[in-house]
Amino acid sequence: MKKTWMAMTAAALIGFSGLAQAQTVLTVSSWVPPTHGLSVSQKEWCDDLASKTSNRVRCNILPRAVTPAPGTFDAVKNGLVDVSFTVHGYTPGRFVLSQMAEFPFLGDRAEPLSVAFNRVASKYPEFAAEHQGVKVLGYFTHGPGIIFNIKKPITRVEDLPGLKFRVGGGMVNEISKTLDMNVTLKPAPDSYELLSSGVMDGTLFPAESTDSFKIDKIIKHATTFPGGLYNTSFVFMMNPAKYNSLSAEDKKAVDELSGDAVASRFGKSWDRVDELALANMQKNGVKIVKADNGFVSGVTVRVSKLERDWAQAAKAKGLKDPSGTLADFRAEIAKLQKQK
Repeated sequence: MKKTWMAMTAAALIGFSGLAQAQTVLTVSSWVPPTHGLSVSQKEWCDDLASKTSNRVRCNILPRAVTPAPGTFDAVKNGLVDVSFTVHGYTPGRFVLSQMAEFPFLGDRAEPLSVAFNRVASKYPEFAAEHQGVKVLGYFTHGPGIIFNIKKPITRVEDLPGLKFRVGGGMVNEISKTLDMNVTLKPAPDSYELLSSGVMDGTLFPAESTDSFKIDKIIKHATTFPGGLYNTSFVFMMNPAKYNSLSAEDKKAVDELSGDAVASRFGKSWDRVDELALANMQKNGVKIVKADNGFVSGVTVRVSKLERDWAQAAKAKGLKDPSGTLADFRAEIAKLQKQK
């Protein structure tokens, strides 16, 4: 009887050991605070993955980023972390095709813009080729870009020169140059120090970021544009070796939570916090100006060459019909915006 009990116990321990070995832990990093919409969306994705896989795959979300924001893509590529997100523009010159999602006046909400971006980018293998070394889980964008500053109302193009602005890189940097803005490329988390110390007079951000990076009580003026002055593109990604180590069933779970599901999740979260941030700005007395037709026209004339420049650069990267791809993207945005 004793031997039988011991044999049963040993078998149970072996079984439990096998279960433990079967569990996969994904190391996850975020370079924004845990309360930021990006971190929250990433955690929700992790929670849904654990639920879908009956906890066979779960996330270990690190308490701090393993690298400054610009190093995130390589951190995932090299296996320093398994899952994270990054801004394409934080590594200038590396990602050309994704700048398609960063032009002015594309859309007033992040969710339809993000889903349209993901759908169109996923149709063309050239986008994936730019992300060689990672498993793309989804592409997305933030909400419409706004001009914020601590000095004066900005109501026309001529008000921009003379002020110093922080920008994140990518197409927003090119847009800023065509508007004769004095800009410095710095990651978003540096914004509070730059503005509070007077090193910079303003920043280009979506509404949400004023709350997330604690500048909501520093900024005095905001200028909004129909469809946004610019946008910022992101990629949510996974280390490919880690993905390939999963069982077929668990890969399927990851895939079901990827693509449009990622774009919708992150975009919807951004829209929600954008609304809250705009309400907080009004509460804090930020003077919000809507760009009039003259201001919009002035911007349009100056930035028109950027689409031509992008099309040339995208063609050099192997995209056969950049203008057609951009038209496809705009049509998809329009279709999705009508559905909501």
